[in-house]
Amino acid sequence: MDKDLKRDRFIKVAERRVTKILNDLDSLSNCSNRRNYQYNDEDIKKIFQAIEKKVKAVRDSFSNTKNKKDSFSLK
Repeated sequence: MDKDLKRDRFIKVAERRVTKILNDLDSLSNCSNRRNYQYNDEDIKKIFQAIEKKVKAVRDSFSNTKNKKDSFSLK
């Protein structure tokens, strides 16, 4: 596949997916309205731990694209 075509495809897909995630986070922020919802600090902690864990896993997948498999070295 041509590099320019791959780049264009990445931009198109990534922009659409990031926009969706940002919109979903906006939707989640609507849950912060205490007049409509009841929650405690532990609930919030669990939500953001899950989000941060997934963000870290996705970030790691971008930085480790060449080493997807487990590797071993004695160096």
